[in-house]
Amino acid sequence: MRFSILIIFSFCIGLTANAQKSEQESVIRDLLESRAESLSEDEDISELIENLNRLKKRPINLNKTSTEELKLIIFLSTIQISNFFAHLKENGKLLDLLELQTINGFDTQTIQKILPFVTLNQASEYEKLNLKNISQFIENELLIRASQILEKQKGFTDLPGNRYLGTPERFMLKYKYHFSSIITASVTLDKDAGEKFLAKPFDFYSINVSFYKLGQIKKLIFGDYNLQFGQGLTLWSGFSFGKGAEVTSVAKKDLGLRPYTSANEYSFFRGLSATVELFKNIDITPFISFRKLDASQSYNSDGNLVQASINKSGLHRTPAEIQNKNTLGQNIYGTVIQYDNNYFTIGAIAYHTVFSNDFITQKPTYDRYSFTGSNLTNIGIHTNYTYKNTYFFGEIGKSLGSGTAYVAGAIVSLSSSVSAIVQHRDYAKDYHNFFNQSVAEASEAMNENGTYTGINVVPNKRWSFSAYADYFKFPWLKYRVDAPSSGYEILCAAVFTPSKTLKISARYKTNNKQQNTDLNVPINFLDDVKKESYRFEVKWQLNKVFGFQNHVEVSQYKKGPSNSEFGYLIYQDADFVPKRSKLSANLRIAYFNTPSYNSRIYAYEDDVLYNFTYGMYSGAGFRNYLNLKYSLSKKINIWAKYALFIYQNTQNVGTYLDEIQGNIKSELKFQLRYQF
Repeated sequence: MRFSILIIFSFCIGLTANAQKSEQESVIRDLLESRAESLSEDEDISELIENLNRLKKRPINLNKTSTEELKLIIFLSTIQISNFFAHLKENGKLLDLLELQTINGFDTQTIQKILPFVTLNQASEYEKLNLKNISQFIENELLIRASQILEKQKGFTDLPGNRYLGTPERFMLKYKYHFSSIITASVTLDKDAGEKFLAKPFDFYSINVSFYKLGQIKKLIFGDYNLQFGQGLTLWSGFSFGKGAEVTSVAKKDLGLRPYTSANEYSFFRGLSATVELFKNIDITPFISFRKLDASQSYNSDGNLVQASINKSGLHRTPAEIQNKNTLGQNIYGTVIQYDNNYFTIGAIAYHTVFSNDFITQKPTYDRYSFTGSNLTNIGIHTNYTYKNTYFFGEIGKSLGSGTAYVAGAIVSLSSSVSAIVQHRDYAKDYHNFFNQSVAEASEAMNENGTYTGINVVPNKRWSFSAYADYFKFPWLKYRVDAPSSGYEILCAAVFTPSKTLKISARYKTNNKQQNTDLNVPINFLDDVKKESYRFEVKWQLNKVFGFQNHVEVSQYKKGPSNSEFGYLIYQDADFVPKRSKLSANLRIAYFNTPSYNSRIYAYEDDVLYNFTYGMYSGAGFRNYLNLKYSLSKKINIWAKYALFIYQNTQNVGTYLDEIQGNIKSELKFQLRYQF
């Protein structure tokens, strides 16, 4: 019945449909679609779209900007930013935005993307500010989101022992305040499904107040904040992109000190930090943080509490999860000092972490070199340098008393239409760091060395090509890998844009690793595990209101001598965005068929504003969803999403406490935004 309703709706509004999405939404969607399979389900990337929305309201003055500010435009690469400042140094200030065409690496596509977010307006916030217009610089935004899986999950039944003690709804409330770009504040409250609501309305609280441009104090943040420096090897919290179709993105764009506005409950600092200008081009960022983390603890032989790992999910639904909540104290203090003149950057990082209880060696052999004790000191040096058409970058990190890690690389503009990158990394098996997001094949930058090479080619405004190859080794054991191992990953992509209303893309990706054999043998040996995917997609606009996205993807999985698995996903997206209507809509109808979890396929899904979903398609069945947006007024917007899985040949959906009896899993989501 539910599927029939969606089918009928698709014919009513979208037999011929298009999303005339905003430029920033389209760009972010392309980025996320290329990386969906490498992102975890709990990633909160709302900050990306929030930053671009802010830049659209307050564009960057290209004649009075900095490297850090331009890094907020996520589709500008590090080499493009370096080339921009080289152009200013040689030619002086820009007189017209059309001059961007003369900068090496700024192709037509890039310029079209950045135009909504940049300006040549010479007036600063302070120059424009006076008593008459002060209200124009004050912005408030209140966001309320609620969602629920409609079918009853096993954890909400009256089970003896472990079960969900709360309610099935998820709630989030976020308030943001801006006084131009001088003062900001934010409050985020979040309750996950299964957590208690009546006794304590929200399980997670995050608050910060930020001040900018206070003389020599460039930034000052009280509350929750992120720190992102260098290549993410020594100090990086919050969201970070890894490998993807935009091959030069493995050279990270660090943003330094930033307020934390995400609902993710693990990767951030809580306390006080500031960025202060000591001398011209030399900044220092001291920081201090006091956190309580979740950990499963036990008593050692001396009667002291110890733990082997940290629980990062932020979920407090069951008696065990509630018992583990805020059991581990984490105090951090340190500083970053950095020299940056837009062409050359060098920085040094040092910080010390003290935990309230000791970490102990975990039982599995592959975890022999994991962190133990209660004190950890991390130091690192990072640098980047632009020489003519080449951008060099690198970082070395050290956990005192244990291992060392480094990453180094270069991006070169071979011509106005060709750029290439090479990067080498070497992470010791005993490199310990709790704020590490450097590029890696594994989930953490440790026990790995590898070499990555890639190339981007944009011969004209219609065609673009990209490819990378990454070869990696794991010197020590890993989970389900009882010997040193190696592997490789290759990606090739092509995009053809013959007009503004049509875009055709194709992608091939293969990943080959090693894993313990599934055979019942006395001593495990390693089998090659090969995963391949083929993707073809067409996006086209019929007119300014209606358009389509057609997507076909095939996956292949093979382990050792066993037979290959083939899976596939086909979906049709339809968007309806009338120019003067208060109502807009987006619809997906998808069919998937994968033999097992091994051949699963990930795909980006549209969602309510600031929220992003990565659909994991495993098994066989239909995936359908409908997004609606209604503008009550210029200040009030309402979103709603209904999403539905209909599985074939199954009696239940999900596992353990998330199990649902039957073959249907559906979710309803509402969101309200009030801007004032």
